[in-house]
Amino acid sequence: MSESTFKRHYPISWDQLHRDSRALAWRLLDLGPFRRLVVITRGGLVPAAVVARELGLHLIETFCISSYDWQNQGQATILKPVDGDGQGDLIIDDLVDTGKTAQVVRNHLPKAHFATIYAKPAGRPLVDTFITEVSQDTWILFPWDSEEQYVKPLSERQADK
Repeated sequence: MSESTFKRHYPISWDQLHRDSRALAWRLLDLGPFRRLVVITRGGLVPAAVVARELGLHLIETFCISSYDWQNQGQATILKPVDGDGQGDLIIDDLVDTGKTAQVVRNHLPKAHFATIYAKPAGRPLVDTFITEVSQDTWILFPWDSEEQYVKPLSERQADK
């Protein structure tokens, strides 16, 4: 599904991402202690920094996987896995969308606790903890993928169709 096929766009500011990342840490606080944090790169890097700080985690591993470009979600390719079965691990990602990436990571670390900030219905069953659910037809526009500019009001964009 390309970005152009999404019906809605949900822009996330840096401030909102920080607040949502802290909210995720609050939900996770009583579920630990965790022995290490496993970050799904690249989207999980920023939220993981906030969660690691809030939970006092210093042992951080990266599970490097590629499945998106800025327009499409494709086949998940593991670039660097993490050793172990996930026992005591906390996995952090920014978003679970279709669940393809999450399933690959779950297969490698089946005993880990999986947490994301945002979850879409197709991928939601694969995560243990999340903060905000958005519809499957929504493109989440993260702050690292955007810049500030004028945007027409919804009523004007609807009239343009």
